[in-house]
Amino acid sequence: MSDSRRALLSALADGPVSGPGLADRLGISRAAVWKHVEALRSEGFEIESTGDGYAVTAVPEYGGRAIEYGLDADFDIEFHEALGSSNDRARELASDGRENVAVVAREQSASRGRKNREWTAPDGGVWMSLLIRPDEPPAYAPLYTLAMAVAVCDAAREAGVDVGIKWPNDVIVSEASDNSSATADESNRGYRKLCGILTEMEGEADRVSWLVIGTGINVNLDPATLPEGATSISAEAGEVERRVFVQRVLERFSELASDLESVLPAWRDRADTLGQRVRVHTASGVIEGEAVDVEHPGTLVVETENGIERVHAGDCEHLRPA
Repeated sequence: MSDSRRALLSALADGPVSGPGLADRLGISRAAVWKHVEALRSEGFEIESTGDGYAVTAVPEYGGRAIEYGLDADFDIEFHEALGSSNDRARELASDGRENVAVVAREQSASRGRKNREWTAPDGGVWMSLLIRPDEPPAYAPLYTLAMAVAVCDAAREAGVDVGIKWPNDVIVSEASDNSSATADESNRGYRKLCGILTEMEGEADRVSWLVIGTGINVNLDPATLPEGATSISAEAGEVERRVFVQRVLERFSELASDLESVLPAWRDRADTLGQRVRVHTASGVIEGEAVDVEHPGTLVVETENGIERVHAGDCEHLRPA
């Protein structure tokens, strides 16, 4: 997004502003202001010319400019009506030297998760990949995945959904905290998946070159169209404005990324995994026991019959009590 368009959206979000005021603020001519306003109108913004100046009266339900309007985080939005994979596109932008870009697609045709598992990404969800270049060593990369999980968790809670995080990167609705499905046995800890996160990285020995954090969130989707065991924001609490939901995720992520020491405490506070019996499938075998903590930079600590095990990567299952 151009600096002029960013400044225009910021000014309009603050309230009515006159054409001359916009021209002075943006350092462009009044004719250029008019062209920018007309471009926004063509994208679905309703902008009235009032006695106090230009005023936005309606914003498109979704789209790049709609997400940027009022966004309180320093990210450019690259929006696509349809895309194979937002992670693939974000990696292309990384090769071009870009940073701080959120690639958002209305729908995707080649979505993939861990171990290249394919999944459905129709219109109604939030399919987004964030490209950043943190000035941190590669060992810190998992913290950004945890930060995104916290950001999605907080946005979902703001939307009215009681969610938690399953280590390391799934946002879930636990059946034990769901009044519609809870039984008399409140220790029954099944769950439904709301969001998955896939992070890809390129780096050197001492620093990250780039991170792409891919996020697939079931927002306004009918669970009947989703894989078994999945749910959506709309199914749990009703439909939400996707542009506002994306803004909340990006703003919360930005807060956490600028203060990495806050990430683990925030993750622990929202964790559904801690205190659970788990089975973790790792490259070296299966670890089973009680998840008791997560340590820097995202290591799961499991208390087993043979002592403490620390798991850096793996697929985690929550086990129902015997």
